[in-house]
Order: sequence, then structure tokens, then C-alpha cells
Amino acid sequence: MFMNFRRIHKCQVVQLLTACMMLCVVMVSWEELDHHVVSHMRSYTYRYLVNSYDFLNSNFNLTSNRHRKDGSTNVLLTYPYLINHPGKCARGDGKSGDDVLLLLFVKSSPENFERRQAIRDTWGNERFVWSKLGATVRMVFALGVDAKQRSRVQRALLQEDQTFRDLIQQDFLDTFHNLTAKLITQFHWVHDYCPQARFLMSADDDIFVHMPNLVKYLRQLLRNKSGVKDFWVGHVHRGSPPVRRKESKYHIPYDLYPWPSYPDYTAGAGYVVSGDVAAKIYQATQEHVYFSGEGKALYHPCIYDHMITSHGHATDVRSLWQAATDPAVYGKSRGFMGNLYCTTVRAMMLCRPYYQNSYSCMAAFT
Repeated sequence: MFMNFRRIHKCQVVQLLTACMMLCVVMVSWEELDHHVVSHMRSYTYRYLVNSYDFLNSNFNLTSNRHRKDGSTNVLLTYPYLINHPGKCARGDGKSGDDVLLLLFVKSSPENFERRQAIRDTWGNERFVWSKLGATVRMVFALGVDAKQRSRVQRALLQEDQTFRDLIQQDFLDTFHNLTAKLITQFHWVHDYCPQARFLMSADDDIFVHMPNLVKYLRQLLRNKSGVKDFWVGHVHRGSPPVRRKESKYHIPYDLYPWPSYPDYTAGAGYVVSGDVAAKIYQATQEHVYFSGEGKALYHPCIYDHMITSHGHATDVRSLWQAATDPAVYGKSRGFMGNLYCTTVRAMMLCRPYYQNSYSCMAAFT
């Protein structure tokens, strides 16, 4: 059957050309279309029709007791502080106990001095909040270490902190993929140095906070309820799909997260949690002291008595297994003298800087 092109009207030609052009546009921009339209439709369908998030909650369990049934303890998984202000939430007489309504924990990069100064002059001004609103608010900036110009930037940060006394810096590279380290830092810091804070706000250094409205809102919560518990407020993303584009800094590969939708979550730019929630997250970001890090555990009977994992044993697994499971190992640390001997040995071995990638120095005394 042959087509008679003479019978094709001009409008049909236009329609055909339009369809071809649309098809070409779809083919060229499919990746963007898939990211902005198709993936969101798939994600919303999964979120609101299937709603299968049981896989995330089935094994999720927290405990407020730092001592396990086997007698071991949890130690904070954290980086050493380069700049810290433990007394930030203390009273004027240097003692803890201020009724801190809100601790502002602002995530900042080392080079963003102008952003930090703008916040100090506006919504993060503690004196303004106290004088105008009668509320005790404390603000600190969380930073890592500049990866490119460390020494020059570090000198500037130390000078800045001498003036404002509000920088909290830990020894990790300040990069996008280390934002998790900053997140953990804020919950560890509030637990250690400002546990009396009623609320904790996590914020980026490029947002604006209407502090009078926020203080008013938090005070209303305290008046309406007898103690605010399990409170987490912010802009909630519902049914958001993982970004599959490899060139994006938000890229999440399928083998890391195979599901088409994230659980509901608040935007990281700014959210507020109650003090008890901050404490729960602190508990969830702890580690066991005898799970090793990137380095090997040391070869010694006083280590074998406690070790759980050790990394980097490609050729000596058999010999290490034989040594670590030798019944004679457990006799080394028994009794007062044995315990004293092993504690001394572990302190000498684990607290050396060379071995900081294996077990924490804290493990020496547990």
C-alpha cells in the first residue's frame, strides 16, 4: 500500500513536523525530563500508593543507656576539636544552668566570614534576642578545615574567634560530602556542652531566620504543653526521589539506595528539634570502642581480650585467629595486677598518634 503524498494537507505536514520536533526534544532532554518529572511521579507513587518504608524501621532501635549488656561502653565517634567553647551555654559566673531556650548551630565554611558576620549583626545577635525578646539564645558556627589554604585560612579563623568566641571547629576537611560530620558535631556538642537547651536549631549560613517569630513560636509550644517531647519541625520533603545523575553532587547510585523514594525528611537548611530528640540522635551516632577504624588492631594479648574487629588482614587472618582465641589470652588481664598491667599496655599502645586509626585511646581504659 502506497501513500499518496498529494493528498497530504499542509496542516498534516505541520502536525507531523511538530511531532518529530517534540520527539527530538524529548530524546535530547530525556535525562532532565526523567529527573524533574518521571522520577518524581515514580517517587510520589511509591510514597503515597505503595508506602513501603518498613525496611527502614524494622531494625531501628535506640537506647539511652551507654552501657551494654556485655559491660562495654560507647564512646563518641568524633574528630578532635581545633576550636571549642565549652562554656558557651554557661551562666555569667561560669557555671552551667542557664535556661537556654534555643541553641543555634550554624553550619558554615571556613572562608565564609562575611556570611557569619552578617548573621552576628542580624538574626544571630544574642544580645538583641535577650534585650528585645527576653530570651536566652546561644549561637555557634560549625566548621571543618579548609582543604586548599589550610594555614592561611586557619590563622584568619583563630583571629576571628578571638574576637567573637563563637566558632566550633573540628579536624575534618570542610567539604560537601563531610556535611554529615558537621551534623554529628552539633548533636555531640549540645550533649556535652549545652544539654540544658530546650531546643536546637540547625541552620545553614545562607538562610534568614525571623528570630522574633521563632522565639514566639517556641514559647507557645512550651506554654501549650507540659514539656515538649519528640519535636522536630521544618520544611518537610515528601516523596522526594534520589538523584541518579552522576554529575550531580547529590548523586545516589542504585547500589547504595535502590528505592525510588526517600522517606519524608526536613530540609537541612533550617530545622528545629527539642532537646530530647537531640539526645536521641546523639545516642544513635555513637560507636563501640573496640570496632577498629581504618587501621589494624595491635598484636598483643591485652588487645585480644577486648577486640571485636580489626582492619587490613589480607595475609595473617589464620595466625591472628590462633593468637586472639588462645585461652591463655584471658589470663593476662585477670586479677588486680593483670588488669593494671593490661591497662598500662593499652594506654601505651592505643594512645600513640600512629594508632589513632585503629582503636580510640579511650579503649585503653575500658
